[in-house]
Amino acid sequence: MPRFYCPPPLPSGGSFDLPPEAAHHAARVLRLREGNRVEMFDGLGNACHGIITELGGKRVMVGNITAGNVDRESPLRVLLAQALSSSEKMDWVIQKATELGATEIQPLDTERSVARLSAERAAKRLEHWRQVAISACEQCGRNVLPAIHAPLDIMAWLQQMRATTDSKFILLPEGAAPLQAQARPQGRVVLLIGAEGGFTQAESETALHCGFSAIRMGARVLRTETAAVAGLAALQTLWGDFS
Repeated sequence: MPRFYCPPPLPSGGSFDLPPEAAHHAARVLRLREGNRVEMFDGLGNACHGIITELGGKRVMVGNITAGNVDRESPLRVLLAQALSSSEKMDWVIQKATELGATEIQPLDTERSVARLSAERAAKRLEHWRQVAISACEQCGRNVLPAIHAPLDIMAWLQQMRATTDSKFILLPEGAAPLQAQARPQGRVVLLIGAEGGFTQAESETALHCGFSAIRMGARVLRTETAAVAGLAALQTLWGDFS
C-alpha cells in the first residue's frame, strides 16, 4: 500500500486532501487512481488508511479514512552521531539509519570531515536530510520520523555528552573491544562514527574522556557509511528488534 507523510494532525475519519507534495507523488509519480488504497502517517507514530475518492489537477482526496496505527519502532533507542561526509554518502547514511530504526541522528563536523557547511548550507542540508528520512519512512513502514539535529562541532558536542548517562560507543579500528563484549544498555545508546579519514587522536581521546567506550566491528577497517550501517545493525541484533 502506498504510504505518504502528512504533517499532523491526521484525520480520524471522513475525507482528507493530501498535502501538495504527497498529492504530486501520488498522482504524477506513482500514477495512482480513484479507488486505490493508501496509508498516511504523521511522523509522530500515528497512521490511518483510506481510499482515493477524487483525483484531478493538483488535488488528491482520500476518503473512508480509518485509524491504522502500527508500532514498528525498535525497543532500543539509538542516537547515531555521524561525522559529515560527502553529500551522497551522508544521504545514504540518513536513509539506512532511518530504515534500521535510529531514533536520532546528529551530524558532526570533525577535523577530517570532507564536507564543510556554512550556516546557510547547513540549514538547507538539514531540510534535505529530513526529506530523505521521510522517504525512507514511507518505504520501510515507520510511522515515527527520526529526529535529525543541526550539525555541530564534534568537540562542542562531546562536552554536551559528558554529563549524560547514555551507553556511549565510539567505533575505533584499533585497541577496542567487540560490541558483544559490552554490557546490555539500560537506556539510550549513542553510536559515534568518524569521517572518511577517521578521528584525530585529540577527538578519540576526548570521546573516551567523556565516557565513550571504544568498540570495533570485526578485523577490517570500514568506510564511514558502512560503519554506520554495520553498527546500527549490530546494535539491533544484540539488543533491539532484530534479536
